[in-house]
Amino acid sequence: MTGTFDTVDDYIASFPSEVRSVLEETRRLVRGVLPDAVEGISYQIPTYKVEGEALVYFAGWKTHVSLHPVPVLDEPLEREVAPFRSGKDTVRFPLSEPIPGELVTRIITAMRDARTGAEG
Repeated sequence: MTGTFDTVDDYIASFPSEVRSVLEETRRLVRGVLPDAVEGISYQIPTYKVEGEALVYFAGWKTHVSLHPVPVLDEPLEREVAPFRSGKDTVRFPLSEPIPGELVTRIITAMRDARTGAEG
């Protein structure tokens, strides 16, 4: 992936097909939790804004797909996320394994609920 992107479609299209499919699935999962979020590009990666503020970004890489910024989550969820943590606020899912869709959904739901003050 190189260059600049105007849309999430442009971003995803810049990857090889095997990565594109994982990025499309990630996008679907994000949209499932945040159907009203404004989708766009920020920092040259897909960004989803809620009430005008970025809530979640995702990015494709050679060996993984990442979500960020993922805050520290409640203890049970954090234990599940811990093997995928990379640094303080990034979660990486290796391309060598299927993306854990249910876990991604729960992460984004927790992030949304923390932002909006909703409960689960």
